[in-house]
Amino acid sequence: MLLREEDSISPINKSVIYYDYLFIFICLCIFKCLFISIYLSISDHIYLFFSYVYASIYMFLISIYLSIYLSIYLSIFSQLSLNLFIYVCICLSLFSSIYLSMSVYSYLSIPVYSYLSIYLSIYLSIYLSIYLSIYLYVCLPIYLSIYLSIYLSIYLSVCLSIYLSIYLSFSLLFR
Repeated sequence: MLLREEDSISPINKSVIYYDYLFIFICLCIFKCLFISIYLSISDHIYLFFSYVYASIYMFLISIYLSIYLSIYLSIFSQLSLNLFIYVCICLSLFSSIYLSMSVYSYLSIPVYSYLSIYLSIYLSIYLSIYLSIYLYVCLPIYLSIYLSIYLSIYLSVCLSIYLSIYLSFSLLFR
């Protein structure tokens, strides 16, 4: 069957199809992350201590990677159009990241003041990443905004993991 000229896909329809694929991919990533976090919570009640801690740390690193990935997508698509769905995806991803990190630290019974400092450092990295991806696109070109978003996200996640590992080692040492 031959296609007529008016039946062909327009550039607007191609962008809609691309957003649909992006929507499906991000939903799958978020549902996978949430499913594994729920599974880890259930495995906590089965008393799988060591596997739970290692898997929680692994999922915390995956959720940091997912939040970096989504912040890069936000900085790319904020140049094109501000999409409410991308904000929702970032909030869900960061919620799962905070949930997993808090479950690890509460499982290791760290005191409340260190718990709050960890929460504040995570919140600061989230805020700076979202601030960069939303507000810098106004005054910077798209490539520079993407580059700065990648750099800041990786820098914050690395510093956060180093800070938390040092803090965990000292808190377990002086327990």
